[in-house]
Parts: sequence; structure tokens; C-alpha cells
Amino acid sequence: MDAVLASLASQADAMRASAEETRRGATHEESRAENDKDTRGLEATYLARGQAMRVEELESAASALRFLDLRSFGRDDPIGPGAIVTLSLDDDSRATYFVVPVEGGMKVRIEDLEVQLVASAAPLGRALLGKQVGDGFILELAGRERDYQIHEIQ
Repeated sequence: MDAVLASLASQADAMRASAEETRRGATHEESRAENDKDTRGLEATYLARGQAMRVEELESAASALRFLDLRSFGRDDPIGPGAIVTLSLDDDSRATYFVVPVEGGMKVRIEDLEVQLVASAAPLGRALLGKQVGDGFILELAGRERDYQIHEIQ
């Protein structure tokens, strides 16, 4: 969990710095409109606001993850938020996912294992919830059906 929180904090810091730089650019005298069609300053203001909102999202995700009940999942336990799940894919490869209530997509290293966060609200996250070791399912992602088999839950 420390690696996930550190990554979120790093992303929030970078986005905060970018938002501040954009905000300074939006209010700089060179951004003042030269005519009624010049919207550079307005566009920069919208961008800065979007970046500030992303910082809020990252901080909210970090807060939610700090309070996530981390427990060990046994072989017969149904998958829920906090589970680390290894899937066998239809191409005979394996992938490991950390099911979280927010902010999926990020990859982190947990010990010697690369793990991708998957939000429980994402299609893959929804498909995993409640399943157990040995269960399989088919999921269409990006227009392609993939066959998944749950190999391990931690």
C-alpha cells in the first residue's frame, strides 16, 4: 500500500506544480486578450482549474486507500476491495491486479511483483468481485473478448 500512496502523492505534487504554473501563465500580462477572439488566458484558466480538480481527485483517492481494510484473502474467500488477484489469461500469460475502490490503472511494485490497480467499478473490477480461485469469466475489453481464470487471491 505504501507504494500506491507514494505514487499518488507524487502524481498529486506534479499536478499541483503544473496547475500553479498554468495559473501563473493565465494571469500573466502577456496572456491578456489582444482582441475579442483571443481566448488564451481563458483557456489557460480552464486548464489550471482542471489540473486543480485532478489534484483533488488524487488526494481523495489516497485518503480512501489509507482507510481501505487490508486483510489476507484465503483461497475460498470471494474477491473484494483490497484483494490481490492473479489471473491466467487466454494467451497463457498471467497478470496480477490489486482491487481498489478508487483510482485504477496505475502499476506499482509490491515486493518482487508488478501489480496493476483495478478499480472495483471498472469492467474488470466488477467482473472480479465475488469470484473465487478457480472461477473463470469472459470479458470484452476494447472490442476483444478475453477469457480469464482466477489463479490466486491474496
